Amino acid sequence: MNEKEKMIKGDLYKAYDEELFRERQNAKIALYQFNSLHPDEIEKRDNIIRSLFGKTRDKFFIEPPFRCDYGYNIYIGENFYSNYNCTILDCAKVLIGDNVMFGPNVNLFTAGHPINFEVRNEGLEYALPIVIGNNVWIGGGAIVNPRITIGDNVVIGSGSVVTKDIPSNSIAVGNPCKVIRKISDTDRLHKDNSY
Repeated sequence: MNEKEKMIKGDLYKAYDEELFRERQNAKIALYQFNSLHPDEIEKRDNIIRSLFGKTRDKFFIEPPFRCDYGYNIYIGENFYSNYNCTILDCAKVLIGDNVMFGPNVNLFTAGHPINFEVRNEGLEYALPIVIGNNVWIGGGAIVNPRITIGDNVVIGSGSVVTKDIPSNSIAVGNPCKVIRKISDTDRLHKDNSY
């Protein structure tokens, strides 16, 4: 099994393998172009994302600058929006549902490093997927760690660090991020953006 296959499978792998290094370089070149385009060149930006990501739908908008490792492990649903400075370390799959919004400076990290320093010092790392459901809003500055599932209809508060799964229909905030309450019908009239 080569290093890319190990990475995709979630096993320990060497990130500085020649093939993986080359693929990250290709993503950096594409993102350099994406992040350098004139603000009016939205169609060119969208085409770069379509060629880089594993899957896109018709409607999405990603504000530059944007960063990712490979791109081909990112799958976005319809009507996706990401504000400025989003980083997705997509060494494993990142599956994002429909109608998802990211505030500025949102970070998704599928990459992890061994706790044992001897293994870590060998240059080994691992990657575990992130799954984000439909109708999710992730507030600015939030971090989502590896092997996390965020359910449908969830609000993640600004600055939160998501270290455990978040069930559907929840508002979750904090470091570590915890559910503070369920979303209810009374929230249709609620305009509190303090999350």
